[in-house]
Amino acid sequence: MTRSGTDYINGLRDGRQVYIDGELVSDVTTHPGFTGVIGTIAELYDFTNDEANRADMTYPSPITGEPVSLSYLIPRSSEDLKRRRIALRKSTERSFGLVGRGPEHVASFLAGWAARSDIFARSGQRYADNITAFYEYARDNDLFCTYAIVPPQIDRSKPAHQQEDRYLYAGVKEEREDGIVISGAQMLATGAVVADYIILSCIVPLVEGDEDYAISVAVPLSAPGLRVLSRRSYASAATSVFDYPLASQFDETDSLVVFDDVFVPWKHVFVYRDRKLVADQWNETPAHLLGNNQAQIRFTAKLDFLVGLASKVTKMNRSDKAPPVKGALGELAAYASLIHGQVYAQENNVEIDERGVAWPARAESFAVMVIQSELYPKMLHMVRDLAGGGIIQLPSSVEDFQNPQSRADLDRYVQSPGVSSVERVKLLKLMWDLTGSEFASRHEQYEMFYAGAPFLVKMRMFQVYDFKRGEDLVDRALAGYDENGLVPARKLALHDLQ
Repeated sequence: MTRSGTDYINGLRDGRQVYIDGELVSDVTTHPGFTGVIGTIAELYDFTNDEANRADMTYPSPITGEPVSLSYLIPRSSEDLKRRRIALRKSTERSFGLVGRGPEHVASFLAGWAARSDIFARSGQRYADNITAFYEYARDNDLFCTYAIVPPQIDRSKPAHQQEDRYLYAGVKEEREDGIVISGAQMLATGAVVADYIILSCIVPLVEGDEDYAISVAVPLSAPGLRVLSRRSYASAATSVFDYPLASQFDETDSLVVFDDVFVPWKHVFVYRDRKLVADQWNETPAHLLGNNQAQIRFTAKLDFLVGLASKVTKMNRSDKAPPVKGALGELAAYASLIHGQVYAQENNVEIDERGVAWPARAESFAVMVIQSELYPKMLHMVRDLAGGGIIQLPSSVEDFQNPQSRADLDRYVQSPGVSSVERVKLLKLMWDLTGSEFASRHEQYEMFYAGAPFLVKMRMFQVYDFKRGEDLVDRALAGYDENGLVPARKLALHDLQ
Protein backbone atom coordinates (compact mmCIF):
# COMPACT_ATOMS: atom_id res chain seq x y z
CA MET A 1 0.00 0.00 0.00
CA THR A 2 1.05 3.63 -0.28
CA ARG A 3 2.93 5.10 2.64
CA SER A 4 3.02 8.56 4.18
CA GLY A 5 5.83 11.06 4.07
CA THR A 6 6.53 10.35 7.73
CA ASP A 7 6.82 6.63 6.99
CA TYR A 8 9.31 7.43 4.22
CA ILE A 9 11.43 9.70 6.43
CA ASN A 10 11.50 7.20 9.28
CA GLY A 11 12.67 4.54 6.83
CA LEU A 12 15.79 6.59 6.05
CA ARG A 13 16.98 6.33 9.66
CA ASP A 14 18.50 2.93 9.05
CA GLY A 15 22.20 3.39 9.77
CA ARG A 16 23.23 3.92 6.14
CA GLN A 17 26.79 5.14 5.55
CA VAL A 18 26.67 8.45 3.68
CA TYR A 19 29.74 10.67 3.33
CA ILE A 20 29.76 14.34 2.37
CA ASP A 21 32.33 17.08 3.00
CA GLY A 22 34.53 14.59 4.85
CA GLU A 23 31.78 13.71 7.28
CA LEU A 24 30.00 10.43 7.95
CA VAL A 25 26.39 11.53 8.23
CA SER A 26 24.69 9.95 11.22
CA ASP A 27 21.16 10.87 10.09
CA VAL A 28 20.51 12.02 6.52
CA THR A 29 17.06 13.32 7.49
CA THR A 30 18.62 16.12 9.56
CA HIS A 31 21.60 17.03 7.36
CA PRO A 32 21.12 20.41 5.62
CA GLY A 33 22.41 18.96 2.35
CA PHE A 34 19.55 16.49 2.16
CA THR A 35 16.59 17.80 4.18
CA GLY A 36 15.25 19.85 1.26
CA VAL A 37 14.89 16.99 -1.20
CA ILE A 38 13.77 14.58 1.53
CA GLY A 39 10.98 17.01 2.36
CA THR A 40 10.06 17.20 -1.33
CA ILE A 41 9.86 13.42 -1.67
CA ALA A 42 7.96 13.12 1.62
CA GLU A 43 5.42 15.60 0.27
CA LEU A 44 5.07 13.46 -2.86
CA TYR A 45 4.40 10.39 -0.72
CA ASP A 46 1.76 12.33 1.23
CA PHE A 47 0.18 13.51 -2.02
CA THR A 48 -0.11 9.97 -3.39
CA ASN A 49 -1.22 8.60 -0.01
CA ASP A 50 -4.00 11.18 0.34
CA GLU A 51 -7.39 9.53 -0.19
CA ALA A 52 -8.47 12.55 -2.25
CA ASN A 53 -5.80 11.73 -4.86
CA ARG A 54 -5.99 7.94 -4.89
CA ALA A 55 -8.28 7.64 -7.90
CA ASP A 56 -5.68 9.41 -10.08
CA MET A 57 -2.50 8.18 -8.43
CA THR A 58 -3.04 4.52 -7.50
CA TYR A 59 -4.48 1.16 -8.54
CA PRO A 60 -5.31 -1.94 -6.45
CA SER A 61 -2.45 -4.32 -5.79
CA PRO A 62 -3.15 -7.65 -7.54
CA ILE A 63 -2.01 -9.39 -4.35
CA THR A 64 -3.37 -7.34 -1.43
CA GLY A 65 -6.04 -5.20 -3.08
CA GLU A 66 -4.56 -2.17 -1.30
CA PRO A 67 -3.86 1.01 -3.32
CA VAL A 68 -0.36 1.12 -4.82
CA SER A 69 1.41 3.73 -6.94
CA LEU A 70 0.56 3.78 -10.64
CA SER A 71 4.29 4.08 -11.35
CA TYR A 72 4.41 0.32 -10.67
CA LEU A 73 1.60 -0.49 -13.11
CA ILE A 74 2.39 -3.07 -15.81
CA PRO A 75 0.51 -1.50 -18.74
CA ARG A 76 -1.69 -3.73 -20.90
CA SER A 77 -3.17 -1.10 -23.21
CA SER A 78 -2.89 2.41 -24.55
CA GLU A 79 -5.41 3.43 -21.90
CA ASP A 80 -3.13 2.06 -19.17
CA LEU A 81 -0.26 4.17 -20.48
CA LYS A 82 -2.51 7.23 -20.56
CA ARG A 83 -3.66 6.65 -16.98
CA ARG A 84 -0.05 6.16 -15.96
CA ARG A 85 0.97 9.38 -17.73
CA ILE A 86 -1.65 11.42 -15.92
CA ALA A 87 -0.45 10.12 -12.55
CA LEU A 88 3.24 10.60 -13.37
CA ARG A 89 2.63 14.14 -14.58
CA LYS A 90 0.85 14.99 -11.32
CA SER A 91 3.78 13.51 -9.41
CA THR A 92 6.50 15.35 -11.28
CA GLU A 93 4.66 18.66 -11.10
CA ARG A 94 5.28 18.55 -7.34
CA SER A 95 8.96 19.23 -8.13
CA PHE A 96 8.46 21.07 -11.45
CA GLY A 97 10.24 18.23 -13.24
CA LEU A 98 13.46 18.90 -11.32
CA VAL A 99 13.72 15.58 -9.43
CA GLY A 100 14.88 13.20 -12.12
CA ARG A 101 15.31 10.07 -9.99
CA GLY A 102 12.27 10.18 -7.78
CA PRO A 103 10.45 7.04 -6.63
CA GLU A 104 8.57 6.71 -9.95
CA HIS A 105 11.62 6.25 -12.17
CA VAL A 106 13.09 2.90 -11.17
CA ALA A 107 9.58 1.70 -10.26
CA SER A 108 8.94 1.90 -14.01
CA PHE A 109 11.99 -0.26 -14.71
CA LEU A 110 10.92 -2.84 -12.14
CA ALA A 111 7.48 -3.01 -13.75
CA GLY A 112 9.08 -3.55 -17.16
CA TRP A 113 11.32 -6.32 -15.87
CA ALA A 114 8.53 -8.11 -14.00
CA ALA A 115 6.29 -7.80 -17.07
CA ARG A 116 8.73 -9.98 -18.98
CA SER A 117 10.21 -12.14 -16.26
CA ASP A 118 10.49 -14.89 -18.88
CA ILE A 119 13.55 -13.06 -20.24
CA PHE A 120 15.27 -13.53 -16.86
CA ALA A 121 14.28 -17.20 -16.87
CA ARG A 122 16.79 -17.76 -19.67
CA SER A 123 19.42 -18.06 -16.93
CA GLY A 124 17.16 -20.11 -14.70
CA GLN A 125 13.61 -19.88 -13.39
CA ARG A 126 14.79 -18.69 -9.98
CA TYR A 127 15.95 -15.38 -11.48
CA ALA A 128 12.53 -14.82 -13.05
CA ASP A 129 10.92 -15.63 -9.70
CA ASN A 130 13.35 -13.27 -7.92
CA ILE A 131 12.60 -10.23 -10.11
CA THR A 132 8.86 -10.83 -9.84
CA ALA A 133 8.99 -11.20 -6.07
CA PHE A 134 11.12 -8.09 -5.58
CA TYR A 135 8.88 -6.05 -7.90
CA GLU A 136 5.83 -7.10 -5.90
CA TYR A 137 7.61 -6.35 -2.61
CA ALA A 138 8.68 -2.88 -3.77
CA ARG A 139 5.22 -2.15 -5.20
CA ASP A 140 3.23 -3.28 -2.17
CA ASN A 141 5.56 -1.49 0.27
CA ASP A 142 5.81 1.70 -1.83
CA LEU A 143 9.61 1.60 -1.87
CA PHE A 144 11.86 4.24 -3.37
CA CYS A 145 14.44 2.41 -5.48
CA THR A 146 17.20 4.04 -7.46
CA TYR A 147 20.01 2.51 -9.52
CA ALA A 148 23.71 2.62 -10.33
CA ILE A 149 24.30 1.18 -13.80
CA VAL A 150 27.47 2.85 -15.11
CA PRO A 151 31.04 1.98 -14.02
CA PRO A 152 33.36 4.73 -12.78
CA GLN A 153 35.35 6.73 -15.34
CA ILE A 154 38.77 5.23 -14.65
CA ASP A 155 40.23 3.81 -17.86
CA ARG A 156 37.63 3.56 -20.61
CA SER A 157 40.19 2.09 -23.01
CA LYS A 158 40.06 -1.20 -21.11
CA PRO A 159 37.15 -3.52 -20.26
CA ALA A 160 36.14 -4.08 -16.66
CA HIS A 161 38.21 -7.20 -16.03
CA GLN A 162 41.40 -5.58 -17.37
CA GLN A 163 41.39 -2.59 -15.03
CA GLU A 164 44.41 -2.18 -12.78
CA ASP A 165 42.40 -3.62 -9.89
CA ARG A 166 39.82 -6.27 -10.72
CA TYR A 167 37.50 -4.80 -8.08
CA LEU A 168 37.45 -1.20 -9.25
CA TYR A 169 34.15 -1.77 -11.03
CA ALA A 170 31.41 -3.33 -8.92
CA GLY A 171 31.28 -7.06 -9.52
CA VAL A 172 31.09 -10.50 -7.98
CA LYS A 173 33.95 -11.21 -5.61
CA GLU A 174 32.63 -14.38 -4.02
CA GLU A 175 29.80 -16.86 -4.52
CA ARG A 176 28.33 -18.41 -1.40
CA GLU A 177 25.61 -20.94 -0.75
CA ASP A 178 23.28 -18.24 0.54
CA GLY A 179 24.20 -15.47 -1.91
CA ILE A 180 27.02 -13.47 -3.45
CA VAL A 181 29.53 -10.87 -2.29
CA ILE A 182 29.94 -7.65 -4.30
CA SER A 183 33.08 -5.51 -4.34
CA GLY A 184 33.94 -2.34 -6.27
CA ALA A 185 32.16 0.89 -7.10
CA GLN A 186 29.52 2.17 -9.48
CA MET A 187 28.23 5.54 -10.63
CA LEU A 188 26.08 7.62 -11.16
CA ALA A 189 23.71 6.90 -8.30
CA THR A 190 21.39 9.89 -8.40
CA GLY A 191 19.12 9.90 -5.36
CA ALA A 192 20.99 7.10 -3.58
CA VAL A 193 21.35 9.12 -0.38
CA VAL A 194 17.57 9.36 0.00
CA ALA A 195 16.35 6.05 -1.49
CA ASP A 196 15.41 2.75 0.17
CA TYR A 197 17.10 0.31 -2.25
CA ILE A 198 19.67 0.57 -4.98
CA ILE A 199 19.60 -1.63 -8.08
CA LEU A 200 23.17 -2.43 -9.09
CA SER A 201 23.54 -3.46 -12.71
CA CYS A 202 25.37 -2.46 -15.89
CA ILE A 203 24.05 -0.79 -19.02
CA VAL A 204 27.36 -0.41 -20.87
CA PRO A 205 28.54 -3.20 -23.22
CA LEU A 206 30.53 -5.97 -21.56
CA VAL A 207 33.04 -8.24 -23.31
CA GLU A 208 34.23 -11.77 -22.74
CA GLY A 209 35.97 -11.89 -19.38
CA ASP A 210 33.56 -9.34 -17.84
CA GLU A 211 31.15 -11.96 -16.50
CA ASP A 212 31.69 -10.93 -12.87
CA TYR A 213 30.21 -7.51 -13.70
CA ALA A 214 27.23 -8.90 -15.64
CA ILE A 215 24.84 -8.78 -12.72
CA SER A 216 21.60 -7.19 -11.63
CA VAL A 217 20.89 -7.13 -7.89
CA ALA A 218 18.90 -5.18 -5.31
CA VAL A 219 20.66 -3.89 -2.21
CA PRO A 220 19.19 -1.89 0.71
CA LEU A 221 21.06 1.35 1.35
CA SER A 222 21.64 0.16 4.91
CA ALA A 223 23.56 -2.96 3.79
CA PRO A 224 26.82 -3.49 5.72
CA GLY A 225 29.83 -2.46 3.63
CA LEU A 226 27.83 -0.17 1.32
CA ARG A 227 29.08 3.43 1.30
CA VAL A 228 27.54 6.39 -0.50
CA LEU A 229 29.89 9.26 -1.39
CA SER A 230 27.76 12.26 -2.29
CA ARG A 231 28.87 15.08 -4.54
CA ARG A 232 28.79 18.64 -3.20
CA SER A 233 25.34 19.62 -1.99
CA TYR A 234 23.88 22.69 -3.69
CA ALA A 235 21.25 22.77 -0.96
CA SER A 236 23.94 23.21 1.71
CA ALA A 237 25.42 26.07 -0.28
CA ALA A 238 22.05 27.81 -0.65
CA THR A 239 21.98 30.89 1.59
CA SER A 240 18.19 30.89 1.76
CA VAL A 241 15.11 29.52 0.03
CA PHE A 242 14.44 33.01 -1.35
CA ASP A 243 17.89 33.23 -2.96
CA TYR A 244 18.00 29.60 -4.18
CA PRO A 245 14.40 28.38 -4.27
CA LEU A 246 15.13 25.33 -6.45
CA ALA A 247 18.51 24.15 -5.16
CA SER A 248 17.26 24.33 -1.57
CA GLN A 249 14.29 22.03 -2.27
CA PHE A 250 15.10 19.80 -5.23
CA ASP A 251 18.80 18.93 -5.17
CA GLU A 252 18.54 15.13 -5.28
CA THR A 253 22.35 14.72 -5.22
CA ASP A 254 24.46 12.28 -7.24
CA SER A 255 26.78 9.75 -5.67
CA LEU A 256 29.50 7.20 -6.10
CA VAL A 257 28.39 3.97 -4.44
CA VAL A 258 31.12 1.76 -2.98
CA PHE A 259 30.47 -1.93 -2.35
CA ASP A 260 33.02 -3.08 0.21
CA ASP A 261 32.33 -6.83 0.32
CA VAL A 262 28.56 -6.31 0.37
CA PHE A 263 26.55 -9.50 0.77
CA VAL A 264 23.48 -9.98 -1.44
CA PRO A 265 21.15 -12.94 -0.77
CA TRP A 266 20.12 -15.02 -3.78
CA LYS A 267 16.53 -13.75 -3.58
CA HIS A 268 17.78 -10.29 -4.56
CA VAL A 269 19.85 -11.51 -7.54
CA PHE A 270 18.10 -11.14 -10.91
CA VAL A 271 21.03 -11.54 -13.33
CA TYR A 272 24.15 -13.48 -12.41
CA ARG A 273 27.32 -13.54 -14.49
CA ASP A 274 25.37 -13.46 -17.77
CA ARG A 275 26.60 -10.86 -20.28
CA LYS A 276 23.80 -11.47 -22.75
CA LEU A 277 21.05 -11.30 -20.16
CA VAL A 278 22.38 -8.14 -18.55
CA ALA A 279 21.96 -6.49 -21.97
CA ASP A 280 18.66 -8.23 -22.76
CA GLN A 281 17.07 -6.86 -19.58
CA TRP A 282 17.23 -3.41 -21.20
CA ASN A 283 16.52 -4.38 -24.80
CA GLU A 284 14.07 -7.29 -24.66
CA THR A 285 11.82 -6.11 -21.85
CA PRO A 286 9.81 -2.86 -21.82
CA ALA A 287 11.82 -1.62 -18.81
CA HIS A 288 13.99 0.85 -20.73
CA LEU A 289 11.00 2.27 -22.59
CA LEU A 290 8.80 2.53 -19.50
CA GLY A 291 11.61 4.18 -17.51
CA ASN A 292 12.31 6.69 -20.24
CA ASN A 293 8.61 7.29 -20.80
CA GLN A 294 8.45 8.37 -17.15
CA ALA A 295 11.56 10.51 -17.63
CA GLN A 296 10.05 12.21 -20.65
CA ILE A 297 6.79 12.91 -18.83
CA ARG A 298 8.98 14.56 -16.20
CA PHE A 299 10.76 16.48 -18.95
CA THR A 300 7.47 17.91 -20.24
CA ALA A 301 6.80 19.41 -16.81
CA LYS A 302 10.30 20.86 -16.67
CA LEU A 303 9.95 22.44 -20.11
CA ASP A 304 6.53 23.88 -19.26
CA PHE A 305 8.06 25.38 -16.13
CA LEU A 306 10.94 26.87 -18.12
CA VAL A 307 8.65 28.35 -20.79
CA GLY A 308 6.25 29.68 -18.16
CA LEU A 309 9.11 31.38 -16.35
CA ALA A 310 10.30 33.01 -19.59
CA SER A 311 6.78 34.25 -20.28
CA LYS A 312 6.34 35.77 -16.82
CA VAL A 313 9.71 37.54 -16.92
CA THR A 314 9.06 39.11 -20.32
CA LYS A 315 5.64 40.29 -19.13
CA MET A 316 7.23 41.80 -16.02
CA ASN A 317 9.82 43.59 -18.18
CA ARG A 318 7.06 44.76 -20.56
CA SER A 319 8.95 43.25 -23.48
CA ASP A 320 6.38 40.55 -24.24
CA LYS A 321 4.66 42.61 -26.96
CA ALA A 322 7.81 43.05 -29.06
CA PRO A 323 7.71 40.83 -32.20
CA PRO A 324 11.19 39.30 -31.60
CA VAL A 325 10.19 38.36 -28.06
CA LYS A 326 6.90 36.87 -29.23
CA GLY A 327 8.82 34.90 -31.81
CA ALA A 328 11.26 33.57 -29.22
CA LEU A 329 8.44 32.60 -26.84
CA GLY A 330 6.66 30.92 -29.73
CA GLU A 331 9.78 28.93 -30.55
CA LEU A 332 10.17 27.85 -26.93
CA ALA A 333 6.52 26.82 -26.86
CA ALA A 334 7.01 24.82 -30.05
CA TYR A 335 9.89 22.85 -28.53
CA ALA A 336 7.89 22.07 -25.39
CA SER A 337 4.88 21.04 -27.48
CA LEU A 338 7.09 18.79 -29.59
CA ILE A 339 8.06 16.75 -26.52
CA HIS A 340 4.46 16.64 -25.33
CA GLY A 341 3.40 15.29 -28.71
CA GLN A 342 6.04 12.57 -28.71
CA VAL A 343 4.96 11.43 -25.25
CA TYR A 344 1.32 11.22 -26.39
CA ALA A 345 2.44 9.36 -29.51
CA GLN A 346 4.21 6.75 -27.38
CA GLU A 347 0.91 5.67 -25.86
CA ASN A 348 -1.13 6.03 -29.06
CA ASN A 349 1.32 3.97 -31.14
CA VAL A 350 1.67 1.37 -28.42
CA GLU A 351 2.99 -2.11 -29.19
CA ILE A 352 1.28 -5.03 -27.44
CA ASP A 353 3.66 -7.99 -27.16
CA GLU A 354 2.88 -11.70 -27.12
CA ARG A 355 2.34 -11.60 -23.35
CA GLY A 356 -0.15 -8.75 -23.56
CA VAL A 357 2.24 -6.09 -22.24
CA ALA A 358 1.97 -2.60 -23.72
CA TRP A 359 5.30 -1.11 -24.80
CA PRO A 360 5.53 2.66 -25.40
CA ALA A 361 6.33 3.30 -29.06
CA ARG A 362 10.05 2.85 -29.62
CA ALA A 363 10.80 5.37 -32.37
CA GLU A 364 8.92 8.15 -30.61
CA SER A 365 10.71 7.39 -27.34
CA PHE A 366 14.18 7.35 -28.86
CA ALA A 367 13.42 10.49 -30.86
CA VAL A 368 13.01 12.41 -27.59
CA MET A 369 16.23 10.90 -26.22
CA VAL A 370 18.12 12.07 -29.31
CA ILE A 371 16.88 15.66 -29.31
CA GLN A 372 16.78 16.12 -25.52
CA SER A 373 20.55 16.50 -25.21
CA GLU A 374 20.58 19.38 -27.70
CA LEU A 375 17.15 20.86 -27.05
CA TYR A 376 17.47 21.68 -23.35
CA PRO A 377 20.77 23.63 -23.61
CA LYS A 378 19.33 25.54 -26.58
CA MET A 379 16.19 26.46 -24.66
CA LEU A 380 18.25 27.57 -21.65
CA HIS A 381 20.28 29.85 -23.91
CA MET A 382 17.10 31.36 -25.38
CA VAL A 383 15.63 32.01 -21.93
CA ARG A 384 18.85 33.64 -20.75
CA ASP A 385 18.74 35.84 -23.85
CA LEU A 386 15.20 36.93 -23.01
CA ALA A 387 16.16 37.71 -19.41
CA GLY A 388 19.18 39.83 -20.31
CA GLY A 389 21.22 41.38 -17.52
CA GLY A 390 18.36 41.30 -15.04
CA ILE A 391 19.29 37.88 -13.69
CA ILE A 392 22.84 39.06 -13.05
CA GLN A 393 22.12 42.43 -11.46
CA LEU A 394 20.39 41.07 -8.39
CA PRO A 395 20.93 41.81 -4.70
CA SER A 396 23.49 39.59 -3.03
CA SER A 397 20.90 37.97 -0.77
CA VAL A 398 17.50 38.43 0.79
CA GLU A 399 19.32 40.14 3.67
CA ASP A 400 19.70 43.26 1.52
CA PHE A 401 16.00 43.85 2.05
CA GLN A 402 16.62 44.01 5.81
CA ASN A 403 19.01 46.97 5.62
CA PRO A 404 17.05 50.27 5.45
CA GLN A 405 19.44 51.97 2.99
CA SER A 406 19.88 49.07 0.58
CA ARG A 407 16.15 48.34 0.82
CA ALA A 408 15.34 51.90 -0.19
CA ASP A 409 17.65 51.68 -3.20
CA LEU A 410 16.26 48.33 -4.23
CA ASP A 411 12.67 49.54 -3.89
CA ARG A 412 13.47 52.47 -6.19
CA TYR A 413 15.77 50.98 -8.81
CA VAL A 414 14.98 47.26 -8.90
CA GLN A 415 11.28 47.17 -9.69
CA SER A 416 8.88 47.03 -12.62
CA PRO A 417 5.49 48.67 -13.27
CA GLY A 418 3.04 47.06 -10.88
CA VAL A 419 5.75 44.72 -9.52
CA SER A 420 7.49 45.49 -6.25
CA SER A 421 11.21 45.11 -5.74
CA VAL A 422 10.75 41.97 -3.63
CA GLU A 423 8.45 40.40 -6.22
CA ARG A 424 10.81 41.23 -9.08
CA VAL A 425 13.87 39.88 -7.31
CA LYS A 426 11.97 36.77 -6.24
CA LEU A 427 11.03 35.95 -9.84
CA LEU A 428 14.51 36.64 -11.21
CA LYS A 429 16.18 34.62 -8.44
CA LEU A 430 13.93 31.74 -9.47
CA MET A 431 15.01 32.16 -13.09
CA TRP A 432 18.69 32.30 -12.11
CA ASP A 433 18.40 29.09 -10.10
CA LEU A 434 16.92 27.35 -13.14
CA THR A 435 19.21 28.81 -15.80
CA GLY A 436 22.46 30.11 -14.32
CA SER A 437 23.33 28.76 -10.88
CA GLU A 438 25.48 25.75 -10.07
CA PHE A 439 22.26 23.80 -9.57
CA ALA A 440 21.15 24.89 -13.06
CA SER A 441 24.47 23.89 -14.60
CA ARG A 442 24.15 20.41 -13.13
CA HIS A 443 20.66 20.11 -14.65
CA GLU A 444 21.94 21.16 -18.06
CA GLN A 445 24.62 18.46 -17.94
CA TYR A 446 22.09 16.01 -16.54
CA GLU A 447 19.65 16.45 -19.43
CA MET A 448 22.48 16.24 -21.97
CA PHE A 449 23.40 12.75 -20.79
CA TYR A 450 20.11 11.60 -19.25
CA ALA A 451 19.55 8.80 -21.75
CA GLY A 452 23.25 7.99 -22.15
CA ALA A 453 25.98 9.22 -24.47
CA PRO A 454 24.26 11.05 -27.38
CA PHE A 455 25.96 8.96 -30.07
CA LEU A 456 24.68 5.75 -28.45
CA VAL A 457 21.13 7.09 -28.31
CA LYS A 458 21.37 8.03 -31.98
CA MET A 459 22.45 4.47 -32.74
CA ARG A 460 19.34 3.18 -30.95
CA MET A 461 17.22 5.55 -33.02
CA PHE A 462 18.90 4.17 -36.14
CA GLN A 463 17.95 0.66 -35.04
CA VAL A 464 14.26 1.35 -34.38
CA TYR A 465 13.32 3.81 -37.14
CA ASP A 466 11.38 2.40 -40.11
CA PHE A 467 13.73 3.44 -42.92
CA LYS A 468 11.92 1.09 -45.30
CA ARG A 469 8.79 3.20 -45.07
CA GLY A 470 10.67 6.15 -46.52
CA GLU A 471 12.64 4.03 -48.97
CA ASP A 472 9.40 2.60 -50.35
CA LEU A 473 8.22 6.14 -51.07
CA VAL A 474 11.50 6.89 -52.83
CA ASP A 475 11.16 3.69 -54.90
CA ARG A 476 7.63 4.67 -55.83
CA ALA A 477 8.82 8.09 -56.95
CA LEU A 478 11.65 6.59 -59.00
CA ALA A 479 9.30 4.08 -60.61
CA GLY A 480 7.07 6.86 -61.91
CA TYR A 481 9.52 8.21 -64.48
CA ASP A 482 12.60 7.34 -66.51
CA GLU A 483 14.87 9.01 -69.01
CA ASN A 484 11.92 9.30 -71.44
CA GLY A 485 9.64 11.03 -68.94
CA LEU A 486 6.64 9.65 -67.07
CA VAL A 487 6.13 5.90 -67.33
CA PRO A 488 2.91 4.79 -69.10
CA ALA A 489 1.07 3.91 -65.92
CA ARG A 490 1.82 7.34 -64.49
CA LYS A 491 0.74 9.04 -67.68
CA LEU A 492 -2.54 7.14 -67.62
CA ALA A 493 -3.21 8.12 -64.04
CA LEU A 494 -2.64 11.78 -64.83
CA HIS A 495 -4.87 11.50 -67.89
CA ASP A 496 -7.68 10.11 -65.77
CA LEU A 497 -7.45 13.13 -63.49
CA GLN A 498 -7.93 15.60 -66.36
